[in-house]
Amino acid sequence: MFRWFVVISIFLSIFISSYRFFTTPFEAYFSYAIFALFFPVFFVKYGVPRAPVLLFIPLFIAGVTYTAIGLNTAGQFYKIFIGFFSSVLFYHYVLELFQFNLKQLFKYYMIAAYIISLIGLMQLVSFWVGFKPGYDFHWVFNKWNVVRGGVGIRVNSVFSEPAYFAASIGPAFFVAIYNWAVKDPLFVTRRQSALIIIAYCVTFSSVGIIGIFLAILLLLINFGFFRYAIVFVPLSILLFNYSYENVDEFRDRYDGTTEIFSTGNYQSYQINGSSFVLYNNYHVALENFKRNPILGTGLGSHPTAFDKYSLTNLEGAVDIDFNKMDANSMALRLMSETGLYGLSLMFFLLVRCWVPKQRTHDTELWVMSNATMIIIVLYLVRQGHYFLNGFPFFLWMYYYIAKENWKYRDEKREEEEKERIAAFAIAINQKSQAQIQ
Repeated sequence: MFRWFVVISIFLSIFISSYRFFTTPFEAYFSYAIFALFFPVFFVKYGVPRAPVLLFIPLFIAGVTYTAIGLNTAGQFYKIFIGFFSSVLFYHYVLELFQFNLKQLFKYYMIAAYIISLIGLMQLVSFWVGFKPGYDFHWVFNKWNVVRGGVGIRVNSVFSEPAYFAASIGPAFFVAIYNWAVKDPLFVTRRQSALIIIAYCVTFSSVGIIGIFLAILLLLINFGFFRYAIVFVPLSILLFNYSYENVDEFRDRYDGTTEIFSTGNYQSYQINGSSFVLYNNYHVALENFKRNPILGTGLGSHPTAFDKYSLTNLEGAVDIDFNKMDANSMALRLMSETGLYGLSLMFFLLVRCWVPKQRTHDTELWVMSNATMIIIVLYLVRQGHYFLNGFPFFLWMYYYIAKENWKYRDEKREEEEKERIAAFAIAINQKSQAQIQ
């Protein structure tokens, strides 16, 4: 019973971000209560792990330094540093608690993702039949909204926005697609996979559409691009065309983003607001990066940089300052707040720790690695919060999946080397005996 309490608590900390206890002096999410509950036990049991501390020392030094010279504020720095570091530390403890049994943890994630998807589909059906408590969850969550569109509403399940649903369930969607492409499904059944796929698609989120393309691309790479391109490439083209023609949000964001990044016209009110927000934060992050390329200006400093470099300060600019706090993109926020240090770490993690099918004999490992890559890329592209919805959990999973694969490959090489030595010894022995005879 206690084990299930722990498992449920951990995944509630990942999926429940639509409830806040208070908003000042900072937003206190439901996950913070879970952190506070388990941290004392983890500290006593495991002490302080070395890896998270070493990673955050440069960020702490940079944050304190830039706060002292006025490029950051103490309130913003300590709020983000403590929140980010605590989350990174907590989810490292989680892996230690489960003795780095990554497959078991990922299975729990898949079961949780299936339940969340099922709630999302029940939400949609409740809307169709007019049962308000079944689709409007304000009676449960205080940071949550019904999002109109799609086939009546855009599914967001227990998340505050469809985009958060699409990002957090992205790994499960990849596994679900994989389960329908092979004979032997992993982690969940084919029927459960089908429900995850359906729920993911009816978010009608641009983040979800990017997730679908990423899943198809990664499957192509792993199964053999040329071998399966005849199926997946036309499917991708059809999916893009359908999304462009039928999903207003996707079409507006696609047109707006391509237009503003190609023309730089920040004065046009015809451009989709989200596209301007992304472009404006790109401009802010780039200007801040040019001046502080090594370590950025410290965690939590993007709002200060925004006040300096935002296009909304210019005469005639579109007056929209959304996502001032998180830059609308993890990549942009890392560029602005952590500079080359943060960007290099993330790039190294993505490239060095990726486990494609061709580099392992363990199917579960490469599927988990590619699935987890999707949420990391989606956060880099369109989600700027460092620790919302348990993002550090997926970073640690991605790293330790690669580490487990490296260990597996080293053991395999050792076995093969021993076999070669044994075979060589037998051959020498046989040759010696033949010469004696």
